[in-house]
Amino acid sequence: MENHDTARWESAVLDGGPAQGLRTRVADRPHVLQVTRPCPPDGPGEEVRVSALYVYRRDPRTDDAPLRYTFDVASP
Repeated sequence: MENHDTARWESAVLDGGPAQGLRTRVADRPHVLQVTRPCPPDGPGEEVRVSALYVYRRDPRTDDAPLRYTFDVASP
């Protein structure tokens, strides 16, 4: 388990896709971020939770904050 007290937090911005321009903080420069958007069920099955999944990959060319994560249209 990671110790969040020693994690290195940095600002990041998401580029493209449904989270275009969203700013967030990330710990220890992850290579991939996952963004979900709820999709409310219609009719029977309302006790089930459905989410659309979007993947953003860190742009290795950005070394300074804010880090940039670009939308991966091919994932998942």
